[in-house]
Amino acid sequence: MLEDPPILTVKRPTRRPSRSQIEAFRGKMTGNIVDCMGGRGAMSPFIKPLNDTFANICGPALSCFAYPADNIGVMDALHLALEGDIIICATDAYNSTAVVGDLVCGMMKNKGVAGFVTDGMVRDQVGIEPLKFPVFCQGVNPNSPARTGPGSVGLKINLAEISVESGDMVVCDRDGVVVVPFLQIDKVLDKLERLKTAEANVEMKIQSGLTEPEYLEDLMTSDKIVYLD
Repeated sequence: MLEDPPILTVKRPTRRPSRSQIEAFRGKMTGNIVDCMGGRGAMSPFIKPLNDTFANICGPALSCFAYPADNIGVMDALHLALEGDIIICATDAYNSTAVVGDLVCGMMKNKGVAGFVTDGMVRDQVGIEPLKFPVFCQGVNPNSPARTGPGSVGLKINLAEISVESGDMVVCDRDGVVVVPFLQIDKVLDKLERLKTAEANVEMKIQSGLTEPEYLEDLMTSDKIVYLD
């Protein structure tokens, strides 16, 4: 580099899902949401809930980047967070130090942050569990971070094979973390309603004894299948 980067780069969020949009995603399964986005949109499976009991959350993303072994980006995200935000922190999947522990998680909860997602590590499980604060992470490491930067808040980040921008819709459950791009929110919600109806019909047929998908017989007797016996 020609010169050192600033300690912190901040882009204040300018977009946010409406309250009705957020509520429309509440309780929806991540699997159903990705079905409405071409089967994609979930973070890599190494991002898992720290505690399955507190895994079901949804809310607007507030993006931040924490340089490996540092968390100044997270601290400024905490400063800018609005009630209901989910702070999403990219760390380049750094796993040699934690990015937050129980004290920072406690402050997030006090501020009304809905949850914290990172491709890095956290620590202080014993202190986080009583908070009942949803945390999704790569794992646990007791090593502590610095607060010297560089870091960023509000910029586009990439973590766990997914791009995230502040204002995107984030939905989490025991299966993982799904990100709905801001401009696709209404389109996905419309598809979710249609998917709900279609799945309800299939569930009724399964309860009545359906043993395999209805399309399977036509497929297995078509010229698309070659039998070798």
